[in-house]
Amino acid sequence: MIYLIGDLQGCCDAFERLLATLDFSPSRDRLYLLGDLVNRGPCSLKVLERLAGFGDAATCLLGNHDLHLLAVAHGVRAPHRSDTLGEILASPRREAWLDWLRQQRLAVQAHGWLMVHAGVVPQWDAAQTLTLAAEAEALLRGPDLPGFLQVMYGNTPARWDDTLAGHDRLRLIINVLTRIRFCEIDGTMDFQLKEGADAAPAHLRPWFDIPGRRTAGTPVAFGHWSTLGTLDRPDLLALDTGCVWGGRLTAARVDGGRRELVGIDCAQALAPF
Repeated sequence: MIYLIGDLQGCCDAFERLLATLDFSPSRDRLYLLGDLVNRGPCSLKVLERLAGFGDAATCLLGNHDLHLLAVAHGVRAPHRSDTLGEILASPRREAWLDWLRQQRLAVQAHGWLMVHAGVVPQWDAAQTLTLAAEAEALLRGPDLPGFLQVMYGNTPARWDDTLAGHDRLRLIINVLTRIRFCEIDGTMDFQLKEGADAAPAHLRPWFDIPGRRTAGTPVAFGHWSTLGTLDRPDLLALDTGCVWGGRLTAARVDGGRRELVGIDCAQALAPF
């Protein structure tokens, strides 16, 4: 059985309860985690231990919180007051965990689904999304990562252009795959608005509602947007249902052409702020 699972954010107890509800077996089933594996929840290290222990039975995407861990570990970002990354950073296996994280994916297409953490700009089709994700993945795994982390953060450029190169190109790719929610009709991204889809001013729309989006017709599954809630459309699955905020942890079974959502209630690990 194939399951896609929304943002864990260090909520290992909820993850364990969801696995039990699914009767998950790594010898039989496959998991696809849609990013934000760690941070804000109480058990980020346990999440990494659990996921790594599944081997090939779990495919993990990187989200903005996972990249934040890499940035903090390299001294590029100061820990935020709501971070719960201390156990990982203090672990005797710290470097092994950071290296494991660097090997994870930014986009995957499998079992009929294009999977990303946040979304896709309207100019990209599925093939280009995977190609550009692979560019960024190679950087994250390579020796140039510490230098790139110094320039990874920023909201510009905000619109894709095939001629982009260097740090601007890689920053935009990562921003699309791990941060996008809203954009303008021409694909210019907005990174300020974090509310639900109905909160957008007239000039902005959710990335998946932009007319002419080249991934339209390609089923896309994503997380990242807890204020959006569950979105279950024929070509879209939004699976960040706010576990860390006291919402739910949601899995979608997608094998055999099915679409079955399974969720469990979560204890609130962090109050909204």
